Order: sequence, then C-alpha cells, then structure tokens
Amino acid sequence: MDQLDQQIRSYEEEINSFQPNDANELEAFRIRFLGTKGIVKQIFGAMKDVPADQKKEAGQRLNAFKQLAEARHASFLHLQKSTKSKDTTQDLTLPGTPVPRGGRHPLRVVENQIVSLFEKLGFSVASGPEIEDDWHNFGSMNLPEHHPARDMQDTFYISKNPDWLLRTHSSSIQARVMESEKPPIRVICPGRVYRNETISARAHCFFHQCEGLYIDKNVSFADLKQTLYYFVTEMFGANTRVRFRPSYFPFTEPSAEMDISCTVCGGSGCSLCKHTGWVEILGCGMVHPNVLRNFNIDPDVYTGFAFGMGVERITQVKFQVNDLRLYSQNDIRFLRQFESL
Repeated sequence: MDQLDQQIRSYEEEINSFQPNDANELEAFRIRFLGTKGIVKQIFGAMKDVPADQKKEAGQRLNAFKQLAEARHASFLHLQKSTKSKDTTQDLTLPGTPVPRGGRHPLRVVENQIVSLFEKLGFSVASGPEIEDDWHNFGSMNLPEHHPARDMQDTFYISKNPDWLLRTHSSSIQARVMESEKPPIRVICPGRVYRNETISARAHCFFHQCEGLYIDKNVSFADLKQTLYYFVTEMFGANTRVRFRPSYFPFTEPSAEMDISCTVCGGSGCSLCKHTGWVEILGCGMVHPNVLRNFNIDPDVYTGFAFGMGVERITQVKFQVNDLRLYSQNDIRFLRQFESL
C-alpha cells in the first residue's frame, strides 16, 4: 500500500504541473494517463496485490487519482475546440447548400387559374363529396334509373351499397348547391371525378373537372357565350378562335360543345387537333327545366346555364401535354417543367 501511494503521489505532481500548449500535447496526456493502456489502468491493475483489509482504502485512493487526471484533462478541452475551428476547410462566407424548391402540380396550377378567372366574374367556389349517392349524381341531373344516357359514363359503384358510387362528374356539387341555396346561384365547382375507363394516353379512370352554374332571372344563352368567350380569351389569348357545336347532355337544353382553334398548329392541322384545326375543351348549355324542378326552382321564373371542362384537357391544350398518364406518374422530369408557374 505504501509503494502504491508513493507511486500515485509522483504521478499527481506530474498531473498538477501539466500545462499543454496545444491539442497534440493534451492528446498525449490523455493517452498517457487515461488511455486503454494508460497509467490509471495500470495502477488499478495493481489492486490485486493489495491486502484484503486495505482494498477499501486503496480503492478510494485510486478513484481520487483517476478523478484528478480526468479533471485536469477536461480543464484544457478548449484547446481541442479552438484547434478544430482553426483547421477547418469550410468557408463560412460561402452561401449554404441550396434546397431544391418544390412546385405545384400542373393540374393544380391550371385549376387555380380557371377558378381565379371565374371568381373575377362573381362565381364562388363550391365543393362536395367524392363518394356520392345515385340521386345527386344521376337522378337530380335528369338521368332517372335506366336512362340510356347513363351508359355514356362507366361508373364505379360501391359493391356493398349500389346506391352509392364514386361521382362521375362534378355536377353532383351543383346538385348539392341547388339543394341548399336559393337563386341567384353563381358557383364554380372544381373536383376529382372517376369513371371505369381503360387507362391510355387519352383516357384515365380518374380526372379533374371544373363545372360552372349560374341561375337567375333572365339568364340567356348569350350570357353563357359571353362568359365562355371571356374565359378563352384570358386562358389562351385574344387571338384564339371559338366555335359552338350543337350537342346533347341530359341536364341542359339546348346543349353545345365548345371548340377553340388549336394552340399548337394555330388551326393548320396537327396530331393534337387530329388535323382539323379545332380542339374541343368543354360542354355547356342552358339548365334543363326538369333539373330546376328537382330542386323546387320555378323554371318559369328562373333560367340558368351550366358548363363543364376537364382540367387535364385544358392543361393539355395550354402546355401541349400529349399523354394524360403523365399527370399521375410522379415523374420528376415532367413535373420540374412547371416549377416556375
């Protein structure tokens, strides 16, 4: 025990007088005293030679020695930190690592543009559920059960309850608006819709629509045309030509489809317009009297117009996208083309 104590005292003098000048000297001190093969380990190894009745006293003495070495080392740790800051190769004046900026999906960009244009005309935005009942999706829109026009839309029905389905058009939002509000009504209804179609470059099982509805006294087809002329001019440019073609929709009468001059070829003919020079972008018409009656709106007092367009089609015409599947494939190369919008 006396030999051990004498040995410890000589090391304590060395520890107390230790004054490192740099981090290298401090590291050498750590290795010498506190390393895995250092002096502290060696002295603790001598405990086996201490008599049993002196082990408690020896243990206390050794712990105090170890704590002295650790405290002396800790008091000079600032040397290591200062050395690291001096030796770093990082230039703190350089700009930080850029974080890639995300962007809105092109469909969302175009949908927002469509909604914004109609909001300027006084239309408010309405929304509704994507899982809809048969009445709001079909019956209220003048498509009673077994109506042949139902075959125009391949529907996803809910297997447990065939009276419920994934909405096939956002007209169901218009139905809920007419159900809860009284004229005058002026709404734009964006939303995702579903149809059981084979996925291809020109069709998909889900897509997005924006439908508009305006009901008031003395609303005419001329009001509808002027509203859509404004939309086309603002969305595609003042030089875009427009034409209306007679069509059929169960919920409007008279009905029409609206074409615009092709934005790719300017009307000379290309694959987008199928070499006709025209691209169909929406359907429209005057609200059918039966639809008004379904919601206790007197067709002898009120008239209205409705229109509906596919957001994918508007995006296709505006940005010349040739495959509808690109919208849902999450290909970053495709999406990055729209980051600046």
